Amino acid sequence: MTTMTLNVPDALEKEHDETVRFIAAKLYEAGKLSLGEAAEMCGVDKIDLPAVLAGFNVNYIQYTYEDVMADLARING
Repeated sequence: MTTMTLNVPDALEKEHDETVRFIAAKLYEAGKLSLGEAAEMCGVDKIDLPAVLAGFNVNYIQYTYEDVMADLARING
């Protein structure tokens, strides 16, 4: 994993872990991180990640309307 430096307002200094979790959750939601990568970034096991995601209103299962329609098209031939 690569280390990045991010300049944030001083007010977030006390919220370091929460800020990292927020960024990981949003990157997972955007499809930029896998489940494992997001869990690693948060410092939790994969099984604990759903609770982290829920805290930021991010769905654990990233299944879009388009995904559903594509699956139905494949099923119906």
